Amino acid sequence: MQIHLKTLGCRLNEAELETWAQAFQAQGHSITQKISMAQLVVINSCAVTQDAARKSRQLIRRIHRENPQAKLVVSGCYATLNQQEAQALLGVDLVVTNKDKAQLVDRALQELTFDSMPEMATEPSEIALFTRGRQRAFVKVQDGCRYRCTFCIVTVARGEEVSRALDEIITEINTLHAQGINEVILTGVHLGGYGSDNGENIVSLIRAILDQTQIARLRLGSLEPWELTDDFFELFKNSRLMPHLHLPLQSGSDSVLRRMARRCKTEEYALIVARLRAQIPHFNITTDIIVGFPDETQEEWQASLAFIEACTFGHIHIFTYSPREGTKAATLPNPVPHDIKKQRSEELHALAKTMKHDFYTQNIDEKFDVLWEGQRDILDDHHVRVFGYTPNYLRVACDIPTEQILENKITPCQLKTIASDYMLGGIYSV
Repeated sequence: MQIHLKTLGCRLNEAELETWAQAFQAQGHSITQKISMAQLVVINSCAVTQDAARKSRQLIRRIHRENPQAKLVVSGCYATLNQQEAQALLGVDLVVTNKDKAQLVDRALQELTFDSMPEMATEPSEIALFTRGRQRAFVKVQDGCRYRCTFCIVTVARGEEVSRALDEIITEINTLHAQGINEVILTGVHLGGYGSDNGENIVSLIRAILDQTQIARLRLGSLEPWELTDDFFELFKNSRLMPHLHLPLQSGSDSVLRRMARRCKTEEYALIVARLRAQIPHFNITTDIIVGFPDETQEEWQASLAFIEACTFGHIHIFTYSPREGTKAATLPNPVPHDIKKQRSEELHALAKTMKHDFYTQNIDEKFDVLWEGQRDILDDHHVRVFGYTPNYLRVACDIPTEQILENKITPCQLKTIASDYMLGGIYSV
């Protein structure tokens, strides 16, 4: 993994950076001077003056803009003195205070999820799917998985399925809402398996939340596509359930899917995509793809690429296959050579970038209610740029007067243009 280290302030900060660099290298990772090449960025911040704290905030925001895909760890005096503020900044994945600096390298490698082969069928985690903030909260509703995808080590790592009691989940969401949270994301190792051990199911859970809470927006983490029943689709008639699903495909080739022991053929997956988009225009469907699964032929790869392109995903998490000891896939013959896996990954990244831009383009001129985040980029003495998310999880920016406060508010916004990894919009009156 490529790691970029950045510091502000005193020589002690520089010395700590060197210590971290050596520790990362000792564990087989490399240090890069180019932010764009990094999968992980570590910032050692400063707060000796208010100006230093301001520069720390600006550095965090700039690095996230320059490489939004990288995981971002923030430590140092600013992160220690303003821990909650640092945690709420867009893009920050982990804050390590000064007293825990000695554990920074281990914590970063253990607690963060990187773009390598997922350990579990529904990876990446919801932390990777959704941006954290004071506006939303993750609610874990179950653990474990009953399925046996050949690349997945989840049954060893997590064990059997265990669901939380429905009334306990309702109570937690109501408590979060009372604390000012406007959006909840349901998560689980096998989210669609909720209720397998307590007589409930994912549909009854969602219905109960919509009926027994007033939370403004409800999102779902990863769901296996074969678990979407007819009554599940009906749930989206309620506008509080957000029109975005992350449905792991893993491959667009049926023969590869059979070797993976996946339970959804491409034809069935395509019908799900078509049904969701027919029901709600601009429904955002994102997915996971594993590149270079054992014995993946060029013909299978081309078939997979064509199917992925036909689905027109809003975003793809791309993983290059690596064997996991204890999984059936690790015993399969004919591993794909590294250079071919790299080539296919680059090809898919290029396609994913094009599809994401196309999806943004389809949403130009559309009007959505946007939940605004806490980030405010200063444009000039009188204006700031604020960021938020549409119901279908498009990141939106809007330029407003400095004195206007939109954080944690939901307001109508019309999308106007595309700006790198987000869209620019304008607030309007209804």
